[in-house]
Amino acid sequence: MDDLLGSVLDLQGAWTASNTDEMRKRGVHIRQGLPALLREHSAALANVLGVAVEELGVEGRDGTGLKTEIPWVRVCAREQSPSATTGWYVVYLFSAAGDRVYLSLNQGTTVWTGGDFKARKVEDLRARVGWALPLLAERMATRSDLHQAISLGARTQLGRGYEPGNVVAVEYFREALPSQDVLIMDLLYMLSLLRIVYAAELLAPHIPGDPTPEVLEAEQSAAVVAGRRSSRRATRPTRSGQGFRLTAAERRAIERRSVHVATHFFEAQGWSVKDVGDRESFDLLLRRGEERLHAEIKGTTSAGNDVILTRAEVEKQRRYYPANALVVVHSIVLDRTEEEPVASGGVLHCLSPWLIADEDLTVISYAYRTQVSGGTTGQTEETPLPAVVPPQRQVGRLPRA
Repeated sequence: MDDLLGSVLDLQGAWTASNTDEMRKRGVHIRQGLPALLREHSAALANVLGVAVEELGVEGRDGTGLKTEIPWVRVCAREQSPSATTGWYVVYLFSAAGDRVYLSLNQGTTVWTGGDFKARKVEDLRARVGWALPLLAERMATRSDLHQAISLGARTQLGRGYEPGNVVAVEYFREALPSQDVLIMDLLYMLSLLRIVYAAELLAPHIPGDPTPEVLEAEQSAAVVAGRRSSRRATRPTRSGQGFRLTAAERRAIERRSVHVATHFFEAQGWSVKDVGDRESFDLLLRRGEERLHAEIKGTTSAGNDVILTRAEVEKQRRYYPANALVVVHSIVLDRTEEEPVASGGVLHCLSPWLIADEDLTVISYAYRTQVSGGTTGQTEETPLPAVVPPQRQVGRLPRA
C-alpha cells in the first residue's frame, strides 16, 4: 500500500488535464490498485464503521475525461454518502506537488437542491466542521499526529475545495511513508471517528451549515411539481446534507412547540391569545385592550435564518402592518428516538411591527401563465396523430347480422 501511495505521489509532478501516459498510470493506481487493496480489508473496515460489508463503499477518482489535479480514494458507508458530493467520508487526498498525502475525515462540498447540486459556501463547510469536532474530541485526545488544517497546494478551484471540508487528517510525507500495517491501522482509527459522526448525524435535528429543513423541502417540492428531471447520479442521501427532510409528524411536533412557546411569550406580556391558524392565513390573534396583533409563527430546528412564507401570508401581513408580528422559534430540539417525535426547547425571536421588504424575499418557484388556450401570432400548435390501437386490443360492438 505504501508503494502505491508513493507511486501516485511521484506522478503528481507530471499532472496535466490531458490523458497522458503518466496520467493513465496514475488513474490505474487510483481507480483500481488502491481500492482493490483496501477491499481486501473490507471485513475489518466495515466492522469498525458499523455497517455490513456490502454497505461499505470504496472508490477512487482522478477525473473523467479531463484529469483532476487532486486525485482521491475514499471509504464510506454507502447509505450515508452515496456519492463524493454528499455526506461524510474518509479520503486519501494527494497533494499537487506530490510531497504528501492526507488521510482526511472530509465531507461533500456540494448540496442537493432537488434538481441538481450546488457548491457549498466555505463558511457552511466550516460550520459543519465546527459541529463535528466536539463529537470527536475525546477520541482524538489519544492521538497527537492529527491535523485540523490541510494544505494540498492546489491551483484549481476544485482541488482547493477539499481543504475547508477537512475535519481532521493524518499527514504522510513522501519520504516517510509508513508501512502498510500502520496505514491500515490509521484507516481503521479514522473510520472509528467517521462512525461517531454518522451516529450523531442521524439524531441531529439540524447541523450548522446545512440548509434549513423547511427551505430544503420547499425547494425539492417545487422541483418535483415543476417536473424537474434529475440525473441518475443526483442521488440524495438519507440525510440531505445535507439536511433531513422532515416527516409530517415531525412538522406537526415543531409547529405545536413553536405555537406553545409563542403563546406563553405573548401571555406574559398581557395579551389574550387565540389560535386561528386552522382558518386564517396567520397563526395567533392577539388582543390587549384596544390593541390587535396578527402574529405569524414559524418553528424550526435550524438557527432560524430562513423561514418559508406563502404568498397569502405575505400579502395578509403587508395588509396588517403595523399591527402584525413575526415570531421565529428556532433551535428547537427534535427527539426522534420515540415512536412519535417530541419537540422541546427553542429560542424565541419576535419582530413587531413586521415590515416585509422585497429584498428579504427569495422566489422558490413561479406559476407561469401560458397562452395555450388563446394562441397569438408566432405560436404553432400541432394536433397529435390519433393513437394507434393494435387490432387485437380493439374493443367495440359488432354489427348485427
